[in-house]
Amino acid sequence: MPRSLQRLIFATALFIISMSLGAVGYIIIEGFAPLDAIYMAVITFATVGYNEVNTLSSDGKIFTIIFIMVNLGIFAYTVSVLSSFFFEGELRRVFKNIITSRDVKKLKNHVIVCGFGRNGIKVCEELRNDNIEFIVIESNSEIISSFPEDKNYFFINGNATLDEVLMEAGIKEASTIICSLPLDADNVFITLTARELNKKMKIISKANEPTSEKKLYRAGATYVVMPDRLGGIHMANLITKPYVIEFLELLNGVGDSKLVLEEVSHDKLKLEYQNKSLRELDVRNKTGATIIAFKDEVEGFIFNPHSEKAVQKGDVLIVLGNTKNIVQFKQVFVV
Repeated sequence: MPRSLQRLIFATALFIISMSLGAVGYIIIEGFAPLDAIYMAVITFATVGYNEVNTLSSDGKIFTIIFIMVNLGIFAYTVSVLSSFFFEGELRRVFKNIITSRDVKKLKNHVIVCGFGRNGIKVCEELRNDNIEFIVIESNSEIISSFPEDKNYFFINGNATLDEVLMEAGIKEASTIICSLPLDADNVFITLTARELNKKMKIISKANEPTSEKKLYRAGATYVVMPDRLGGIHMANLITKPYVIEFLELLNGVGDSKLVLEEVSHDKLKLEYQNKSLRELDVRNKTGATIIAFKDEVEGFIFNPHSEKAVQKGDVLIVLGNTKNIVQFKQVFVV
C-alpha cells in the first residue's frame, strides 16, 4: 500500500478514535445525548468556537481542556495529510498505483528490474527500446516521484528483498529478473528468493566484489555481471584494440552510425523460409543485413556459417545490420 494512502488511513483512524473518545467522555461526564456529545466533540476538535450545547461542569471543562490539547496535534497532522493528499498530487499518484497494480497482474513473461540506479535506468532504457515489458521495484519513493510520468514505466515502491513485493511484481509469471541493487548481499538474497519462487526464470545479477560472483551462481543466478571489471577491460581495450572497441560501440548505439544485432529463432521465420539453407535465404541481397553467426543445438555457436548450412528447428540466426536493414529483414523473413 502506498505510504501516502497509509498516512491518510492513519489520520482518519486517529480522527475517528478521537471523536469517539470525546463523545463518550461528554456522555459520561455531562450526560449529553449521543448527538449532542458528537457535536461537542467535533466543534472542540475543530476549534471553531461555537457555543456549548449545555453549560459545562468543572469536570467537563477539565475534560475539554485536555481534549483540546491532545487534539491540537491530531488536527494539525490530519490537515497536513489531507492537504498533501488532495492538493499536492498524492490522490493522482494513488490512483496511478492502483491502475499500475491492475495492469501488472495482466503481464506474462515480463522482466522485473530490482533497483533504479545507474545500471537499472540503463537496463530499462534498452528494454523499452526493444518493446519488452518490464516492472521496476524501487524502495526510494523520491526517485519514483521525480521520474518523468510520460515515459509510463511500471513502478512498485517497495523492498525487492521481500517475498510479498516480488509476488506483487508478478514473479511467478515473469521470464527474467535483473538484480541491480547497490549491495551484493541484497542481490544474493533476491536471487535466492527468486529462484525459490520461480524455478524456470532467468536471473541476471550485478556483483561489485569478486567473492560475490560465486555466491550468486550458487544462489541460482543464470548470469552475473561485474560492471567494474567490464569497465576496466573496456578501458584497457581502448588502448590495445581501439578499432574493435569502436565497432562494438556502434553495436551499442554510440557514435554517428548505429549497428543492430538481432537474434531470430527457426520458429519465428515465415514457413516458406524454415528448413532452408543460408544460400536459399539470401538475406544479404534481400535486406542488406548479414548473418554473422548461427546457433546450432548440437555444435553451439558457429561464426561466419557456411552458405549451405540449413536453418532447422531449434536453431537461431544472429543478424547484423543497421536499423533500416533489420527492419527490412523482419518484414521479409519474420512472422
